Amino acid sequence: MALQLTAPDRPWGEADLHALPDDRHRYEIIDGSLHISAPLDEPHQRLVDDIVGDLRTAVPPGWRAVCRVGLHAGASYLVPDITVLLPASPLANTWVDPADVALVVQVESPSSRRLDRCLKPGLYAEAGVESYWRIERTSKGPVAHLYTRAAAGHYELHRSVHPGQCVTAELPYAVQVAPATWSL
Repeated sequence: MALQLTAPDRPWGEADLHALPDDRHRYEIIDGSLHISAPLDEPHQRLVDDIVGDLRTAVPPGWRAVCRVGLHAGASYLVPDITVLLPASPLANTWVDPADVALVVQVESPSSRRLDRCLKPGLYAEAGVESYWRIERTSKGPVAHLYTRAAAGHYELHRSVHPGQCVTAELPYAVQVAPATWSL
């Protein structure tokens, strides 16, 4: 049986998200509008697991790399694939404050490509998140696009790391980025 959603007569908010089913879909609110993404496929999940593993291996004391923790930014409630939290950042609530976030990572899926490339980077940058990684799934393997926040409040591409390359990313902390070691 298909889920029947009825839009509220106001912008969607956090309470509305709590009323949605736990059905593996990703529910996010962007500027008061509900966005639903298909459940993550197995290659997506393996890729997320590999990247978060690399981030956790290199994490300095006090920092945390976590999966699918919500980020509240203005009228938006976003759920990055991976979030790196600054030292002493609380993780007691469903949503973290952008001031506590050093990096968000989005792994592209066919259903999220436009959001991950066009819309979400602007929202994360406006919220003050310093680093954004977009992982593109290609036929030759994953490509990591590493962005840093510019003084003007948007992201600038720092570098792209292709399969066969291995670089040390300095933000949010020194970590090896080697897409060839990640599952696809």
